[in-house]
Amino acid sequence: MPEDAPGAAVPEDPFGWTADEARRRAAAGLVRTLRPRPADTDLLDLAGNDYLGLTRHPEVTAAAAGAAHRWGAGATGSRLVTGTTALHAELERELAGFCGFEAALVFSSGYAANLAALTALGARGSLLVSDADNHASLVDGCRLSRAETAVVPHADPEAVRKTLAAHPGRRALVVSDSVFSVDGDAAPLGALAAACREHGAALVVDDAHALGVLGDGGRGALHAAGLSGAPDVVATVTLSKSLGSQGGAVLGPARVVEHLVNAARTFIFDTGLAPAAAGAALAALRLLRREPDRAGRARAVAAALHARLTAAGLSAARPDAAVVSVRAPSPEAAVRWAADCRAEGLAVGCFRPPSVPDGVSRLRLTARADLTEEQTDRAVAVVLRTAPPC
Repeated sequence: MPEDAPGAAVPEDPFGWTADEARRRAAAGLVRTLRPRPADTDLLDLAGNDYLGLTRHPEVTAAAAGAAHRWGAGATGSRLVTGTTALHAELERELAGFCGFEAALVFSSGYAANLAALTALGARGSLLVSDADNHASLVDGCRLSRAETAVVPHADPEAVRKTLAAHPGRRALVVSDSVFSVDGDAAPLGALAAACREHGAALVVDDAHALGVLGDGGRGALHAAGLSGAPDVVATVTLSKSLGSQGGAVLGPARVVEHLVNAARTFIFDTGLAPAAAGAALAALRLLRREPDRAGRARAVAAALHARLTAAGLSAARPDAAVVSVRAPSPEAAVRWAADCRAEGLAVGCFRPPSVPDGVSRLRLTARADLTEEQTDRAVAVVLRTAPPC
């Protein structure tokens, strides 16, 4: 008899199945836990994404506090109702100008920005061509768009070209990170754009890990590739990495941004970005414009970390931006390695299956422009001292 048939037994605990899921996660060593961080700590942080060291910069925190005092703690509503302030409009205008795009639209998170771009620009019947190593927010955006999604091998423009050629006449978007968050490698944006233009497709790029790090004065990977402002290119960025704040944005042609205002559900129905976050991001953007050398400093720290770790015999991917990925011999070894680093005062990221697309576990170190030589020395020493046998 089917469970929902008349007379069937009613489950005593409708969430009882979560206990089975918890046991499976525990057996696989995949239990995630929250670890609240203190406001002040001696822990050296190479786990977060504060690439330019701006999240605690006095100008940035003062701007956040000032915005909260002036506009209130929250946006009070969606952007189309009461959630847009003069700060939001100013941030959008300056962000678009800095990155070289016609217009920008700010969201409550980078995740929401990616969902907006793909669901509003993709649709049932269109084609999305997505890199196999794309961030989860891009993957989810593809799924929610209801478009046909073709996943192509990582950083392979020829595979993109062949996929587009196999679907002539289709409305199509090619979707890629500019800098991939696991290994820190950069996408071949010029070749991807060429493939798109051969077949009349648009290019949508998540520039989250490149803004503030790559391009002239940190203007991003698309700016470096000469693609910012192109009529067939859309960028998404986060305000929570190099700009040290919270939120995200979509940048592109004005007509695309206007379409998102009218069609993107994560814009229309989500409460707007808090004024404090908008004020902080705007202050950080202005600081970066005034101090463009911060971008080069972040890249230099990443290169130094990579050179010293590989010289000591560790296997690390060469960083194209500020992410340094160091391979571990097993998932268990990666977890233990990260824990040993923390015990010695160093916070590092730990990536392992199923979070890594290639199945290879690694530590993830994020370089920061404000790291001193002494702190860099300390980080290298801890990673080497705690490294598991290869």
